[in-house]
Amino acid sequence: MTEPTHDETHGGALGERLNWLRAAVLGANDGIVSTAGLVVGVAGATDDRSALLTAGLAGLLAGSMSMAAGEYVSVSTQRDSEKAALALEKRELREQPEAELEELTGLLEERGLSREVAREAAEQLTARDALRAHARVELGIDPDQLTNPWHAAWASFLAFTAGALLPLLAMVLPPAGWRLAVTVVSVLAALVLTGWSSARLGAADPGRAMLRNVAGGALAMGVTYAAGALLGAAGV
Repeated sequence: MTEPTHDETHGGALGERLNWLRAAVLGANDGIVSTAGLVVGVAGATDDRSALLTAGLAGLLAGSMSMAAGEYVSVSTQRDSEKAALALEKRELREQPEAELEELTGLLEERGLSREVAREAAEQLTARDALRAHARVELGIDPDQLTNPWHAAWASFLAFTAGALLPLLAMVLPPAGWRLAVTVVSVLAALVLTGWSSARLGAADPGRAMLRNVAGGALAMGVTYAAGALLGAAGV
């Protein structure tokens, strides 16, 4: 049984990087939409720059921290599950090595190897590193690349913050008469970009993804603006 080829090794690493990049794009998209909805809603009620900045910063910090905390908890749970599965596999290898060898043989047979070749491959893999072989073939886990909750949390925090900064700056930097228009145009342009990027990374149709993204963002801004305008008119 040979070691994974250079292309196979780098293919797995590339797939992992693409997953992280896709998550970053989606995190930025969340930051754009949620913060845009917030500042546009406040803009419907008031044109005070301080109020807009305060609301935007509060939304940015709350959203980025929430994303980071949620990702940390989620990935920590996944990592705990992976470590528990590896511990169980290690115990089974120690207590019933023959049964585990037969199980690995069967798994390799299911991948298209003949019984003889699968048995020989299982024996070689077991002799080299039994736990690694079972982790990869049986569990689909690379023991050297367990998910890191801190990496995931920071990535989510930074992605959301980067996305949220766009509508926040677009709302507070231009003159009062231009704020809403600049924000709406900037946000919709950014949503076109994130929709295209997420679709390309997922090998999906960019046109439909961009349309969904823009429609969702436009709806969010329209609803929050209307709500803000109603509350402002009512003097709330």
